[in-house]
Amino acid sequence: MDQIVHKFIEVNGLKLHVAEIGNISSPAVVFLHGFPEIWYSWRHQMIAVANGGYRAIAPDFRGYGLSDPSPAIKKLGFSDLVDDVIAIIDSLDINKIFIIAKDFGVRPAFLIALRYPTRVTGVISLGVPHRPFKPRTYHIELPEGFYINRWREPGRAEADFSRFDVKTVLRNIYILFSRSEIPIANENQEIMDIVSPSTPLPSWFTDDNLSAYGALYEKSGLLEPLKVPYRSSEEKYGIEDPVIKNLMLLVVGEKDYFLKFPGVEEFITSGTVKQFASDLEIEYVAEGSHFVQEQFPDKLNQLILAFLHKHS
Repeated sequence: MDQIVHKFIEVNGLKLHVAEIGNISSPAVVFLHGFPEIWYSWRHQMIAVANGGYRAIAPDFRGYGLSDPSPAIKKLGFSDLVDDVIAIIDSLDINKIFIIAKDFGVRPAFLIALRYPTRVTGVISLGVPHRPFKPRTYHIELPEGFYINRWREPGRAEADFSRFDVKTVLRNIYILFSRSEIPIANENQEIMDIVSPSTPLPSWFTDDNLSAYGALYEKSGLLEPLKVPYRSSEEKYGIEDPVIKNLMLLVVGEKDYFLKFPGVEEFITSGTVKQFASDLEIEYVAEGSHFVQEQFPDKLNQLILAFLHKHS
């Protein structure tokens, strides 16, 4: 961890925090985090790819962790994150990158591959397959207490989260998202109330890890992270051809709750996913959760390095 260098890069009028390790002349690998994560969630992978001969770069998205918030949060969307990532690699004089992403971070990763295909060597997605950017219907197909329904509603999550400090909110979300069931609250229950205060953290996630996340989120809070991804789902991207033709690897944790979203597992197992990613490999991680990169870092690092070495 001590070898990881931290810097702030000014792009698009914001100072964005970037963690980096590896030789600057080595092929670049950009890591894009999900919710409620930051660069720190990639710590194991960053060190592994640097030791494997690559340059690892992990930004905090705007409004996350140590990065500045967006000046116009109501207009904030995924395209802003795409612009930020491109501006970061431009500022570092990097022409071509591998991208590794998870959770909502896959959307800017997929958009970069579609908008700037010649700048992307390959994409590794954890848990989330690429599909055309159409409005999802999960919020209609699942009960009202589905966590995304609750967090899409302005003010609902803010009121729920405000009852606790940031560290407790992060603790509860990590516990919920590490399970194999979709987080769904009862009618008269908030999402934070699903987790009992006595529920232990996952065995692979320590109190020190939680403290690190809590400290890094003290600056940003959780308001902007609620906007992207949960309140930006209707954004239009103007993509005419939704097929990603870059090299891709989809890593699926077999116990990731996202597989239970309506239609997701069938979309992958039926092979339909390959209609929208024409050069796709798929690997499964037994017992892997939504946080497979922290749960089984050695296994994931092997898969990542094999893909990078194969296609470098």
